[in-house]
Amino acid sequence: MPAADAAHYEFAFHVLPTVAEGEVADVFASLKASIEAAGGTVTSEETPKRFDLAYEITKYLEGRNRKFTSAYFGWVRFTLEPAKLEEITEVVEGENRLLRHLLIRLTKLEEANPFMFHESLEADQVAVEVDEEVDETEVTETDEKTEGGEEAADEVK
Repeated sequence: MPAADAAHYEFAFHVLPTVAEGEVADVFASLKASIEAAGGTVTSEETPKRFDLAYEITKYLEGRNRKFTSAYFGWVRFTLEPAKLEEITEVVEGENRLLRHLLIRLTKLEEANPFMFHESLEADQVAVEVDEEVDETEVTETDEKTEGGEEAADEVK
């Protein structure tokens, strides 16, 4: 396929938390295989890992609404002719082990700068812990009251 005809895409997805951890890799492999079967080329990926969702997601499964607070999140970046995108969409829509998914066409800037979600979560955990320590120190210094009712921070001035 000529490079001019191919477009760059990212497919992000949540695998249901009810899927056994060992089967998540199979879901991921089948999604990548469907991209390659349609003539696409996988350029980068992030293996699905379980994490807590920012909010509860409700999905109709097995005859009732089920609520989920965690899922396995992963993504795949690939190149593909736009005319063949429908083949992938059909496979994804038929995959009942996915909670949610999103398929987008990447800009040149997005293509050059992939965002590693799971690495950023780990980095944020460290940053939050450091920030919380600083905030606790600031609160104890500024919120203490003197006998006159003035804040201790004002008295230092």
